[in-house]
Amino acid sequence: MEQEFELIAKTFMGLEPVLAQELTQLGANNVEIGRRMVSFTGDKEMMYRANFQLHTAIRILKPIKHFKAQSADDVYNEVKKIDWSKYLDLKDSFAVDSVVFSDEFRHSKFVAYKVKDAIVDQFREKTGSRPNISVSNPDIRLNMHIAEDRCTLSLDSSGESLHRRGYRQESVEAPLNEVLAAGMILMSGWKGDTDFYDPMCGSGTIVVEAALIARNMAPGLFRKEFAFEKWKDFDADLFSSIYDDDSQEREFTHHIYGSDVDMKAVNTAIMNVKAAGLSKDVTITCADFKDFKQPEGKAFMITNPPYGERISTPNLLGTYKMIGETLKRNFKNGEAWVLSYRKECFDEIGLKPSQKIPLYNGSLECEFRKYLMFEGGFREFRSEGNILKTEEEKKQMAEKHRFKEHREFKKRLDELEHLDEEEDIRSFKFRKSPYADALNFGKKADKKPRTKTRRDFDDDDNRRGRKNYDKGGKKYDRGDRRGGKNFDRGYDRKTKKF
Repeated sequence: MEQEFELIAKTFMGLEPVLAQELTQLGANNVEIGRRMVSFTGDKEMMYRANFQLHTAIRILKPIKHFKAQSADDVYNEVKKIDWSKYLDLKDSFAVDSVVFSDEFRHSKFVAYKVKDAIVDQFREKTGSRPNISVSNPDIRLNMHIAEDRCTLSLDSSGESLHRRGYRQESVEAPLNEVLAAGMILMSGWKGDTDFYDPMCGSGTIVVEAALIARNMAPGLFRKEFAFEKWKDFDADLFSSIYDDDSQEREFTHHIYGSDVDMKAVNTAIMNVKAAGLSKDVTITCADFKDFKQPEGKAFMITNPPYGERISTPNLLGTYKMIGETLKRNFKNGEAWVLSYRKECFDEIGLKPSQKIPLYNGSLECEFRKYLMFEGGFREFRSEGNILKTEEEKKQMAEKHRFKEHREFKKRLDELEHLDEEEDIRSFKFRKSPYADALNFGKKADKKPRTKTRRDFDDDDNRRGRKNYDKGGKKYDRGDRRGGKNFDRGYDRKTKKF
C-alpha cells in the first residue's frame, strides 16, 4: 500500500465545511478545516481523485517542506537544501506562486524570486546549467506560503484553477464562479431528488453544476490537463483508471430548468449546457422571473440575482420585490435559496429566511439565504409535521459573530494585499508590519495551537489567459465512456475536444 502524505485543498471563504465533507466522503484521512483551506492526508490516488472529483476545491497542494524563516536569506537557504533533481530536470520549466502574510516579509513577489534563485543556483552549481522559468505553462508549479515565520513550500498538483472545469464555451458579464456555485448547491442539501430551477441563470453555471451533482459526475471530466500529469512520478495507468471509472455516476429522474430574460445569456447557457453533454437533464428558456409558473410537484430553487455592482440593473430594489412576490404566489411548497449582496435587496424580498450563510462572491460580502415556501399559515405548516428550521440551522443562526469574523478576516487580507501591491519590490525592508495584530489568523476561534498540517491559505489567484494543451501521444487512452448513454456529443473524451 502506497504511503500517505500531507495534502492541502484550497477553497473560498465559507465553503471550508462543504469541502471537508467532500473530502471525508472521498475517503481522505486526517481532514482538518482551516481558513480558506482544508488539510488532509492521502496517497497518490487520493491526490488524483481530489483534483478530478472535488466540486468545491480551487486547487490541491502537496507540501514538500515546512520550515521557519526570519529573513529572505533563510528562505533561500532552506529551499536550496531540497534535492530539486527529484522534481525537476534541466529540460523542465517551472514557476513559483507565493502568498505572504507576515510581519517580516512584505512582498510575495520578492519571496517568489528568492525561491526561484535557490532552485536555479542549485542546478547551476551541480550541472553548470539551469531549468527555465515559464509563467504561462510551466512543467512544475510551486506554491510558497508564509504566515508570520512559518513557511510551507508545496507542489501545485492542479495547475489551472479547478474552477475552470472546461465546459464553459462562452460567458456573460460577471459570471458566477463554478466552485462557488457548486458549494452553494451542496450547502443547500439538494441531491437531485426534486426538480431544480434557476430563473436568473445567466450563462448557466448553477444549472450545469447542479446537473453534475445530481448525476454525481466528476467536475474534472472536461479538463484537458492537471499539473500532476507532468510530474516525474505520474502514474498514467492509475489516473486513466480514475478518469474512465463511471461506476459512481447515477441516473437523474427529475429535471433542471434555467431561464433568463436576456436572450444573449440564454444562448450562452444553452451552449454551455450542450458542451457539458447535459441537454437531456437541463432545459434553458428565455423568460422573465415575474412570469414564473407554479411547478406541479415539490421543487427546489437556487438563484443569483444581480446586485447592482458589476451589472447595471434598472430598478434594482423593484427586481427583488418582484422576486419575493413571485415566490409567494408561484413557488408554494418549494425551497428557494438566494445569493445576494445588499441588505436592502433582501429586505425588499419581504420573506423571513430560515437560514443565512455568509459567503464571498469575489470581493463582495454576500449572504446565501434560504426561504421555505408553504401554503396557509405557519401553524398549519407545523401541524403537518414540517420543520421551518433544523437544529443545525438554529445553531448557525444563533452564532452572533459569524458574519463579523468573515468580514474582519477579509478586511485584513485586503489591507495586506494592498500593501503588497503598492510598494515597489526594490524598496523591500524587514520591518514590523502595521497590521501585525491582524495576522493572528483566527487565534480567538482556534483554542488549539497550530500544527504544520493546519495552515491559512489564500483564495486562488485565478490566473487567466493560460493555454490548454492536448496531451496527444501519451501512453494512456481516455476513451469516451459516455458511449451508449443519452448524452450530447458536445465533448469527446478521447480527443478531449468539443
